[in-house]
Amino acid sequence: DAGLMSPFEHGEVFVLDDGGEVDLDLGNYERTMDLHLERDNNITTGKIYSAVIEKERKGAYLGKTVQMIPHISGEIVDTIVRMGQVPTDGSSVKPQICLIELGGTVGDIESMIFLEALRTLRYQVGHEN
Repeated sequence: DAGLMSPFEHGEVFVLDDGGEVDLDLGNYERTMDLHLERDNNITTGKIYSAVIEKERKGAYLGKTVQMIPHISGEIVDTIVRMGQVPTDGSSVKPQICLIELGGTVGDIESMIFLEALRTLRYQVGHEN
């Protein structure tokens, strides 16, 4: 939750129209690209873990051990694909591109699962996409 993070470590918080609190980078994208983003456009580790835990509790994994790969990475890919199809310009037209900013520092263990998910996504959609 960007609203709970230290501004000294993470910078300012940007509040979206739906009340979602995100980092200033996403706010800058919304302003400069004339988009209408919502809290779901901000994909966080916490949101991914919560979604996987909810699916596990509903029996979606049929009692199997939930693992980083394929379950967490798969949830990241599914979320990116789903959100990449939601219009952000006020129209009902499916977007032609989906811009993804992988935050944090490359090499930090916290972002490794997102890097794996993006590698998987690239394989699934093809190099040309």
